[in-house]
Amino acid sequence: MSEKTAVVICGATASGKTGFSVDIAEAVGGEVVSADCMLVYKRLNIGTAKPTVEERKGIPHYMIDVAEPEQGYSVSDYENAALPLVYDIVQREKVPVICGGTGFYIQSLLFERQNGNVPADARIREKYENLALEKGKGYVHSMLAEVDPESAEKLHPNDLKRVIRALEIFECTGRKKSEQRDGFEPRIRYAAFAFDYPRNILYERIDRRVDQMLSAGLVDEVESLYRDGIDERCQCMQGIGYKEVLEFLKNRISYSTMSDMIKQNTRNYAKRQITFFKKFPNLIWLDPEAKENVERVSEYVVGRKTDF
Repeated sequence: MSEKTAVVICGATASGKTGFSVDIAEAVGGEVVSADCMLVYKRLNIGTAKPTVEERKGIPHYMIDVAEPEQGYSVSDYENAALPLVYDIVQREKVPVICGGTGFYIQSLLFERQNGNVPADARIREKYENLALEKGKGYVHSMLAEVDPESAEKLHPNDLKRVIRALEIFECTGRKKSEQRDGFEPRIRYAAFAFDYPRNILYERIDRRVDQMLSAGLVDEVESLYRDGIDERCQCMQGIGYKEVLEFLKNRISYSTMSDMIKQNTRNYAKRQITFFKKFPNLIWLDPEAKENVERVSEYVVGRKTDF
């Protein structure tokens, strides 16, 4: 059994988490558990930077392609599916390598937290999603401000999924999400790492990735989904890259505007991820240029190195 039960590779989008997680899994006898809210969806491959079979290098990967595009998928759904997998990997004396940028997914595996402790209600979510389409995200955010101003203050109006989730909790329970006092009680021992890129370098990586996605056929991927009835009402189509391409396909914006919007929205998302993970307990930041990262992390994980 490893000294650290689980390894977490987290941080901003386009920071190299996927490849690094495979390298670490190879080094410590691990299996990768994805913690990415877009990788759960089947058929969303290019815009999610889903790792190919070749990129996985024979390492088992879990929580990828587990939901249909038309499905909603909550943090609770993820926890219920992924946590037993983590425990199974540990039971088999392997190391779970939890990799992703969806912070609430990672928290749901590592800590005893409520996350609202309220099951998703498709009817309620659809109601607020339709209101956002008709009257705008700001209107839905103002509704949250009326019933739960503390949560509304913490959430940006564009963070529609979390705004709707807070409204859903209030509507289902009559209790404010902000009244919950979830702690950080660890379920398992872990070591968490993220790459500390200079902001300008990270943004260059994001821009290159967007260009690569568009060259690889992102527009065709979204068009295929749209033809099959997967439109802006579906949760997956609210993902960055998918919603902007959908706007382009509906002739609402130009190709160049679409590309620029994807890049800007991805950069904004990366900033929010960095802010989130800066508060993550015991996170170790790595120099992305350091050649010995795999060796140092693996030695620390298995206990051959007692400090970092």
